[in-house]
Amino acid sequence: MTELTLTLTDMAHGGMALGRDKGGKPVFVPFAIPGETVRIRAPRPDARFARATLLDVIKPSADRVEPRCRHFGVCGNCHFQHMAYTAQLRAKEAVVRDQLARVGGVRNPVVRPIVPYPVAYDYRAETTLFRAEEGGLGYWSPVERRIFRVEECPILHPELQAALGEVDVDLPDLRKLTLRLGDGDELLAALEVEGVEPPELAADFPVSVAIVLPDRTAASLIGDPFLERTVGGRPFRVSPGVAFPHSVAAAELLVAAVLGVAEIKPTDTVLESPAGPGWLTAALAGRAAAVIAIEPNPDAVADAAENLDAFDNVSLYEATEDEVLPALDALPDVVVLRPEAGLSAGALEWLAAARPGRVVVAAEVGALAKDAKRLAQVGYRPTAFQPVDLAPQGFWVEVVGQWSV
Repeated sequence: MTELTLTLTDMAHGGMALGRDKGGKPVFVPFAIPGETVRIRAPRPDARFARATLLDVIKPSADRVEPRCRHFGVCGNCHFQHMAYTAQLRAKEAVVRDQLARVGGVRNPVVRPIVPYPVAYDYRAETTLFRAEEGGLGYWSPVERRIFRVEECPILHPELQAALGEVDVDLPDLRKLTLRLGDGDELLAALEVEGVEPPELAADFPVSVAIVLPDRTAASLIGDPFLERTVGGRPFRVSPGVAFPHSVAAAELLVAAVLGVAEIKPTDTVLESPAGPGWLTAALAGRAAAVIAIEPNPDAVADAAENLDAFDNVSLYEATEDEVLPALDALPDVVVLRPEAGLSAGALEWLAAARPGRVVVAAEVGALAKDAKRLAQVGYRPTAFQPVDLAPQGFWVEVVGQWSV
């Protein structure tokens, strides 16, 4: 271990500030801010880079603030509570430019100003908890390398924060528990267990409970089998195992960003994948002549069929991209993709062969930058990138990008 004093210059993707030692080696420092002079402990001086431990802030940034949560610095869900929100936004926009250029190979990327989240705390209407070592439920700590029992979480919606002290599950084979709020603050708890047999449960406060199976379908155990979320004034039924943004505000920000980047014309046919319960599909269908929506989860398809019943220009396929794309009869004008872990090989192969005119991808910037390079390799050029901050206090930043042939 070596103790160093250095001045930090940038923010790296992953939530750590970046400086360089006397030899020019990159040093990554968590819980610090670009522009600060800090004292650190860095391991392995012979390594290509170092992940340091922050010992002291010698010259603090004017953007440094007091963290709100007692778990900050231990919990892995927040990285920026020591930074004013305006500074977080500046750092995230800089990271987007860096990732697109350095990882994605995009020269002089056209990056629009980042869209801020409406509030910096009290915003998440969904959280996932795990069985803590000391009992109860908690989050993963990358610092302590264990699940710790969570006592508070100020990024959660207040009703969800209150539920943290009330929810406990006596199931030895519990893998994780997801809590989700509905429009009226109704609480739904989705259990994932090692087996597939529904456990016998009783609840001593108002909560709906479902078990989510390995294929992401769900069985209701107590109470309502789904929640309702209203996006853009339209209600959407969402089943327990069906993916949905962590809040209505997040969904509405993504809808606005996709519509702003996609430039859909009234005569366009749009292909969307995955469709989920249809919250983005509805917005696309309101702009386009037709929408082809692909979704492999049967519960999500059932939700979408209910949620999109008012639209007669949506074709909904319960299938994977690899099953639908090669079989399409007509070429869509716009393709909107929201991959969870990068574009699939099948999707890239189809894009290279079919060459639809516009491709829109929405993803966290780390994955999107890698997809930017892969899209360039199959002949697409980027035209615009819209960063959207859906995770105040965390390092993640969503980017909606457009590519054309």
